[in-house]
Amino acid sequence: MVRVAALKQQVEAQVTKLTPDGRSPQEQLDLISQRLRPMVMQQHKHFQQALRPLLATQGIYLLDYIDLNQEQRTYLQHYFDEQIFPVLTPLAIDPGHPFPYISNLSLNLAVVIKDPVTEEDLYARVKVPNILPRFLQLPEELRVQQKDIPAIWTAVPLEQVIAHNLETLFPGMNIQEYYPFRITRDTDLELEEDEADDLLLAIEQELRKRRFGGSIVRLEVHSSMPETVREMLRQEMDLSENDVYEAEGILCLRDLFTLADLSIPELRDPVWTSTVPSRLRKNGDSLLKDGPIELEEDFFAVIRKHDVMVHHPYHSFSNTVQRFITQAAYDPDVLAIKMTLYRTSGDSPIVNALIAAAENGKQVSALVELKARFDEENNINWARKLESVGVHVVYGLVGLKTHTKVVLVVRREEGRIRRYVHIGTGNYNPKTARLYTDVGLLSCREELGADLTDLFNYLTGYSRQQSYRQLLVAPVNLRDRMLTLIRRETAHAREGCHARIVAKMNALIDPYIIATLYEASQAGVQIDLIVRGMCCLRPQVPGVSDNIRVISIVGRFLEHSRIFYFHNKGQEEVLIGSADWMPRNLDRRVEAVVPVQDSAIAKDLQEILGIMLADNRQAWDLQPDGRYVQRRPTGDSPEQSSQRILMELAHQHG
Repeated sequence: MVRVAALKQQVEAQVTKLTPDGRSPQEQLDLISQRLRPMVMQQHKHFQQALRPLLATQGIYLLDYIDLNQEQRTYLQHYFDEQIFPVLTPLAIDPGHPFPYISNLSLNLAVVIKDPVTEEDLYARVKVPNILPRFLQLPEELRVQQKDIPAIWTAVPLEQVIAHNLETLFPGMNIQEYYPFRITRDTDLELEEDEADDLLLAIEQELRKRRFGGSIVRLEVHSSMPETVREMLRQEMDLSENDVYEAEGILCLRDLFTLADLSIPELRDPVWTSTVPSRLRKNGDSLLKDGPIELEEDFFAVIRKHDVMVHHPYHSFSNTVQRFITQAAYDPDVLAIKMTLYRTSGDSPIVNALIAAAENGKQVSALVELKARFDEENNINWARKLESVGVHVVYGLVGLKTHTKVVLVVRREEGRIRRYVHIGTGNYNPKTARLYTDVGLLSCREELGADLTDLFNYLTGYSRQQSYRQLLVAPVNLRDRMLTLIRRETAHAREGCHARIVAKMNALIDPYIIATLYEASQAGVQIDLIVRGMCCLRPQVPGVSDNIRVISIVGRFLEHSRIFYFHNKGQEEVLIGSADWMPRNLDRRVEAVVPVQDSAIAKDLQEILGIMLADNRQAWDLQPDGRYVQRRPTGDSPEQSSQRILMELAHQHG
């Protein structure tokens, strides 16, 4: 909906600029189609041949209409007459009826009809209404019953129920066949920020356009669709053959999320119970003690003693970051709260705390990023709600997204002003904090407080701030500082010293960073990269990246934290922040990365990296040719593997 759509726009605009790997927009589209088509087929094949039978062994049946018995069909016939038929709208496709508008990601039926009078073949489109459940459940007495397997859920795809009742929609006609199809539209917002008088209003207008949708970029069809119908759809939608994707079985597999709501504890991950960092527990309570863990009441007093690291979801978000902001909202000594909001939940306790702070007379500033993709509408609603209670709401900088995750709390203490900060890698969203791994730093270091003050002045006012005391800020100095840190390790390796880089991020696609890492590898720097998603660097290429290893961790939680380690001749540096090594993060977004000065926290972060590098179950090794190979357990125990990696990280003299 975004990246492929952008490439198609470049092709239409006859853009000839090549990517760093020498490919034109059309060549990229061709390769995407070539690579993606087998993956889509594999995905559907896996559901049909593996997952669907496995679900049946647990009493969960997704049936095809043709396999139903008469009682089940009778029930669905009544359901169709009462609940489905009234909301359906059949649309003819002929010279008198232009090809209908088809909404983004909607599921549709292409229906072939024969007029019994003229013997003419006709086409029609029926939209499968998304206001109805995608899978229609049968009542308990009509569920599939198997010996020794209790029937939990039996359902039929909605489109099949519609398809087998099409004669009701086209009375007097002969229904020849039906074929499901689905389209994908360009949904990226096209903003002329420099020309917009009101950014919020401009985005609202663009969101209205998105609802109607941009150009069509993909057509998904069932593999049974004949060439005549497929060609008709393709021509009407002005698509190339490369834009058409075939699938076996049901289309739109994302609707299977319905099954996630079934109450079957034995098929779920065990409930994860978060804890809190030891520094926030009263008297450093052990997690092994009997009875509930007591928390320190004065959050600010703890931070004054030492920095605190939080690691979600292992550490509770509500008892750490959320509590920090909530306590600030009600603390009579807090004068001001400033924070950035990129994505948050629909019922955000963070936003409610900011509202309470404003109502309590504090100066509250919130930078709400209206251009957070697919969260624009949610953020507009929050922005209006915050403004209504007196919060100073800023929408960000023209031409830049504000992606950094920072909070600044200004507090009066014994006649002086002290600033408390939170700098993190993840959004202030209590729901994703239970699903994503993220780290954050709570501190009252004077330099960080001053840096965040300057950063917020940059975000809310007019500023040409070009330097910061400790923070690495994009697009100001983050790129240059990261390149400098990599080149420093390169220089150390050339001097014959041990040199080591470990970096964990979501994506690595910046060509300048990649070229600098290649140079470091050739100098002898040992480099380990933990890149969950896109990685354009090729490791272990002789003479280029012999000393670089790349893994991706795919596990229960989405790996989202960004952690950077540099050996620095034994004066190790560890940094965390919101930025991946991507051009958009380094050049077109406001990001903040913070160096960790507390030695205990630095060791904790190194341990996280060591554990991930030692993973032999959920880690996938990137090969020189771009393939990933999943690791398998070795003779080492996880503790032995982790210890080995940690010893490498701590190695001082090569």
